[in-house]
Amino acid sequence: MATLDPRFDEYIAKAAPFAQPILHHIRKLVHEAVPDLTETMKWSMPHFQHKGKNLAGMAVFKAHCAMMIHGDGRQGDAMGQFGKLASIADLPGDNELKSKIVAAAERIESEGTALKKKPAAAKAPKAEIPMPEAFGAALEAHPAAKAALDAFAPSHRREYVQWIAEAKAEATRNRRIAQAIEWLSEGKKRNWKYENC
Repeated sequence: MATLDPRFDEYIAKAAPFAQPILHHIRKLVHEAVPDLTETMKWSMPHFQHKGKNLAGMAVFKAHCAMMIHGDGRQGDAMGQFGKLASIADLPGDNELKSKIVAAAERIESEGTALKKKPAAAKAPKAEIPMPEAFGAALEAHPAAKAALDAFAPSHRREYVQWIAEAKAEATRNRRIAQAIEWLSEGKKRNWKYENC
């Protein structure tokens, strides 16, 4: 059973005469589409909630009204999907509106929100860093270290290769290669010291 909010009646009563029939019509349609919703005021505007989640809302301005169905996207230059509403005729047909409201309620039922979920963008794998020649030669001379590095996840391999490739001085690079061979021979990841902190 719907929970009516007396603030809706006050909001509509204070609206300009042109807006009152629009707001009454929207309210009636939303209740017909989803009978067990709750009315509440959000952002100083009447909103309809289903299972505690925003489903739809309406607002009045000086010269127009607006209606929004959560998750249905924004269109035009006005708040809501249906532009600046100056009369009931500016709204889409009742069946189309009810269909959109029901679809938002179904999203709440199935996904916990009326918002449409955007597909997650696939992340491109990071490019491999070229193996420094000196490090490659050291790995060939130490099969246990090479096997450990090959067994690591790409991100852990990249940490070693990048650490060595970033060395500017040859002496620094040689020290890092020696340290890497020692740690890899023991099966340690590049940042093994910090793993248990």
